[in-house]
Amino acid sequence: MQTLDTLDTKGKRVLVRVDYNVPIKDGVIQDDTRIQASLPTIKRLLADGASVVLMSHLGRPKGGPNPKYSLYPVAMRLSELLGQSVRFFGSLPSSGETLQAVQALRPGEVALIENVRFEPGEENNNAELNAKLARLGDAFVLDAFGSAHRAHSSVSGVAGLLPHAGGLLLEAEVTALGKLLRDPAKPYVVIIGGAKVSDKLKVIENLLPVVDRMLIGGGMAYTFVKAQGGQIGKSIHEDDFLDKARELLAKYAGKIVLPTDTLVGDAFSNEANTRVVPTNAVPGDWEGMDIGPDSQRAFVAALQGAKTVFWNGPMGVFEFGKFAGGTNAVAKGVADLGSGAYTVIGGGDSVSAINKSGQAGRVSFVSTGGGASLELLEGKTLPGVEAMA
Repeated sequence: MQTLDTLDTKGKRVLVRVDYNVPIKDGVIQDDTRIQASLPTIKRLLADGASVVLMSHLGRPKGGPNPKYSLYPVAMRLSELLGQSVRFFGSLPSSGETLQAVQALRPGEVALIENVRFEPGEENNNAELNAKLARLGDAFVLDAFGSAHRAHSSVSGVAGLLPHAGGLLLEAEVTALGKLLRDPAKPYVVIIGGAKVSDKLKVIENLLPVVDRMLIGGGMAYTFVKAQGGQIGKSIHEDDFLDKARELLAKYAGKIVLPTDTLVGDAFSNEANTRVVPTNAVPGDWEGMDIGPDSQRAFVAALQGAKTVFWNGPMGVFEFGKFAGGTNAVAKGVADLGSGAYTVIGGGDSVSAINKSGQAGRVSFVSTGGGASLELLEGKTLPGVEAMA
């Protein structure tokens, strides 16, 4: 992969694809982790005397511009984090107005253009759009690892038309996650959570042969428990994956660890009545909402002595404080391994979970990529990374 060390950016106008797909509520950014992760690359380019043109997507707008998905709040927050004004250009990225505005930028200035998914050709890697976006810079840097698994115009399409390189974040992500696939130090423990087996089946199948233990929590655990004949009440599960779950349990019986007890609720609410029951004996009108206290202790115990740990997905409905105990316990268990282990937190909900737990600063690496992290660990080649060759 080409890196910033191989790209001439001095005095150039550099188009940078970042990942500013951040949660925004009522115009206020709820988590700026991804914005902060882009700062090293931006500062590096500014130090080289470049002007920086940032582009990103936000959400899934349909049918063109929608104020709900405007990147304007991101520009305001980025100005605060950088300590300098970030100009925001609200016209379509491919428009003549945007081109004229970015051409007027001077060395040391930073601009953020509007949501690139307002362009109908973005997700189709449209050749005409690629050419228009390429006019915005003299060079291209991909620093949006969270979008590197997409063959979109702003990710891989424009790269073929400009001198290009991966940014510092992209380089760090590929290096960090690569260590999980190439000769990881043993014992190697993976913790997988989240709602559905189907979302992470390929990661599970790719990692099980190389890990020493795989701890499975969250909603996906109930598919495995039902596959064993357990009673799971109203807990989320996927009947279409019961046979696959049985196959994996039989093949990797000594590696897969499931929760033995569950904190259940009588409603999907933070106000629900709760009780702790065996995971294979959930009453009919109740649903599993978090791993129970025995499982929390067992999962933390299973981490002891680990030299490599990868965690992706919460252990329960951590958005509700009443059901965040399992996720927080695992977060602390991973963090407590300290410098003696290489600990990586996967993207998506896992980032929110580790941040909410207060343990983010105590792990080796927190990935900004959700789907991209998983696809890399599935063994897939990411279009964005491939385009940086």
